[in-house]
Amino acid sequence: MAPKYVLSIDQGTTSSRALLFDKDGQPRAKEQLELTQYYPEPGWVEHDPAEIFDAVVKCCQGVMAKMNASKDDIAGIGITNQRETTIAWDRNTGEPLNKAIVWLDLRTADTVGSLAGKAASGKDRFRKKTGLPISTYFSAVKIKWLLDNVPEVKQAAEAGTCCFGTVESWLIYKLTGGKDGGLHMSDISNASRYMLMDLKAGAWDETICKTLGIPMKCLPEIRSNSEVYGHVKGLGTLDGIPISGALGDQHAALLGQGCLEVGSSKNTYGTGCFMLLNTGLEAVPSHSGLLTTIGYKLGKEAPTTYALEGSVACAGRTVQWLRDNFGVIKEAAEVESLAETVEDCGGVTLVPAFSGLFAPYWREDARAVIVGMTLFTKKEHICRAALESVAFSTVDVMKAMKSDTGLRLGAMSVDGGMTVNNLLMQMQADLLGVDVMRAKMPEATVLGAAMAAGLAVGFYTDVKDVKEFLKTAGGHEKFQSRMRPPERSQAYARWCDAVERSMGLEKYGPMQKKDNRPLRKPKFKKVSSIQPEQRGLNLMLKVVKMPTEVSDPNGTALHDVVCGDDSGIVTLRLRPDQFLPCEAGKFIRVQNAKSVMVKGHIHVQVDKWGKVAQAEEADPFEVKMDNDVTAVEYELTGS
Repeated sequence: MAPKYVLSIDQGTTSSRALLFDKDGQPRAKEQLELTQYYPEPGWVEHDPAEIFDAVVKCCQGVMAKMNASKDDIAGIGITNQRETTIAWDRNTGEPLNKAIVWLDLRTADTVGSLAGKAASGKDRFRKKTGLPISTYFSAVKIKWLLDNVPEVKQAAEAGTCCFGTVESWLIYKLTGGKDGGLHMSDISNASRYMLMDLKAGAWDETICKTLGIPMKCLPEIRSNSEVYGHVKGLGTLDGIPISGALGDQHAALLGQGCLEVGSSKNTYGTGCFMLLNTGLEAVPSHSGLLTTIGYKLGKEAPTTYALEGSVACAGRTVQWLRDNFGVIKEAAEVESLAETVEDCGGVTLVPAFSGLFAPYWREDARAVIVGMTLFTKKEHICRAALESVAFSTVDVMKAMKSDTGLRLGAMSVDGGMTVNNLLMQMQADLLGVDVMRAKMPEATVLGAAMAAGLAVGFYTDVKDVKEFLKTAGGHEKFQSRMRPPERSQAYARWCDAVERSMGLEKYGPMQKKDNRPLRKPKFKKVSSIQPEQRGLNLMLKVVKMPTEVSDPNGTALHDVVCGDDSGIVTLRLRPDQFLPCEAGKFIRVQNAKSVMVKGHIHVQVDKWGKVAQAEEADPFEVKMDNDVTAVEYELTGS
């Protein structure tokens, strides 16, 4: 029986989704799960790689169940994903070595400053080859930070077992078997966002990798956007389905919006806002703050289509901030109804530089501001200003594209979750002075991934059919500009003034707060004080005896390492990746550990996000060998 569907995975910043597309390119079913956001420090944003993978598998299984589809009904799997978000894992264990650093994360600001400061060309140091400025946005600086700051990553890299990748790399690795032969690869569109890839060669640049201290053996193999990479392995109902397409989310949207001709463009309104312009077979350098990037490459031997991109960090994220942090709305949809109750913003301008300013400014030192408030200002004005900020950010990008290409850009195709907001779409048309075309099928990003996957396995035969798919879904809805040019110019001048006010504010933020108090020494528990079922243990230990290998009930290989301090000894039960820092006679620092009972005896295990690292002991001690905490037998209670 011939396959009925392509399964398209959309792993985004705030959720994971799976959709089934039929032969006519129409979505037949969808499954979606929200993704937990972690903010451990000001400016830091993290995701749990295990949660990402688990949610994707559940969504795939759920959407297939909705259509009563078996794996034989699926021609192939296409993947589209949040770009630049960086994951490090150990190829031998298949486990992540740290939480994923999300594209919005600002922890690498000092790394960016150091790299840019060492070259006369500043932030454009690598732009000629990569098309990208040095920015916290891109994966290379996140990889460097992981190597410099996470001992487990550095040790795995030195041992040759570390894998770096963006989200599609992690998903493909896990889907194709993980530690049991999983593929370590990236598609060319996602690879172009590392700031390590030579755009023209489509390969990692050895010189840049060496400059940043990134081992090339830890990077994924670069493949096209449309070919059979491998097959699902070890996941039951999904086993054997070919994985045949992958694109970063904005590249998938470019394809899914049918932007196949030179000069055609699209704008996606999601967590951020991303406008891409097809430049054909030429990688056009930008002199106006845009990114030169890959559009797509639909096959091993297919030509590469390039694009210019303007990336805005906060679009939908600004509405989330109004809801979750500012508390002026309870649901995201309320922002439109509140904004519509006032005629204008009342002189208020909001610049959403929560993660600095991206294109065309590239100012990591910018911070969000709301200016122009008076006692007349209400929450309705702020909601309207938030929507207006998204539209103004797109105007910035459009002006840069006109400057770089000399083209007079016509109607703009739009997609993404925020496009359901009619007020925003009308604002966008007014402030751009062009028609805004909203697809009746809002799933352009997922359609692009489905198209790439379907072409590779013959489910779809011609990329141009994507235009027919959009027509079948109802075509586009047009928003026409109603604002007069003088009014538009005055509004934009107000925006530019506010943007200037947002710059340079990083120095006043909590990330740069000066504290002259002496650092407190960490408090380490003594081995003799360890009791059953304790958590959050921090220990300074000396390795006494190297391990014997054991197995947990799931069959995972573990290592029992005897360690101690001047109060006694205890057995640590460690995973292979945690065991690496251990060396007889050397000191180790154990963080966020817990005591567990093994057949009535205490053992110490390290939580998933705990640490085991080599340490220098300021006050050397002799281990008290005659007090073995693990040797004490406790009476087991309960059933």
